[in-house]
Amino acid sequence: MTGIAAEISAGSRRREGRTRMCAVTREVRPERQLIRFVAAPDGAVLADLKARLPGRGMWLTADRALVAEAVKRNVFQRALKQPVRPPADLAAQVAARLREAALGRLGLARRAGAMVAGFAKTEAAIGRQELAAVLVAADAAEDGQRKIGQALRRRYGDHVPVPVIRLFASEEMGLAIGRADVIHAAVLQGPAGRSFVEAANRLRNYDSADGAVTGIGAAAPREMMNE
Repeated sequence: MTGIAAEISAGSRRREGRTRMCAVTREVRPERQLIRFVAAPDGAVLADLKARLPGRGMWLTADRALVAEAVKRNVFQRALKQPVRPPADLAAQVAARLREAALGRLGLARRAGAMVAGFAKTEAAIGRQELAAVLVAADAAEDGQRKIGQALRRRYGDHVPVPVIRLFASEEMGLAIGRADVIHAAVLQGPAGRSFVEAANRLRNYDSADGAVTGIGAAAPREMMNE
């Protein structure tokens, strides 16, 4: 196991099995479904996405609407037991950081050898490799989407057990892995690949209540699979 993969795997093990209570809903959930917040020395509120910052923390379900509600009601001051000033756009800031984190893990997957990019390499990986996910750029042409869907159907039939992720623009994915715009990519099974899928799911779940982000499913979208 590479150093990158070992670090990712260790982090996942530390989170496994932990539960926390959401300060808004009061529901107890697995830690991976929540976000920790802490108070900065100047009274600002920070999202501690890795749950590592020192000091008293509070937890919210990873949902944009709930974070916005917590800001409106100033739940942070009560939960953190000190005067704090959460920014009005905290929910949007968290969304941007989750997006950055997911793209960062995509870059780590590339460095760990757990990702291939380009249509031909993606199609070949679908046919032969054990996949963690397939990526199709949000701005991909319909023809390319359809061909990826056909490749998935040839491998798996009508039910595709591999998530198809359409959260990111081609430019974003290209910047994440240090190459020109990426339209199609495959992320391979392993610690780095699973870590990316976890981060992408976290982003999708956080933003999906607004309909702001779509595209991860247990099967390829039907429109991608029609010949």
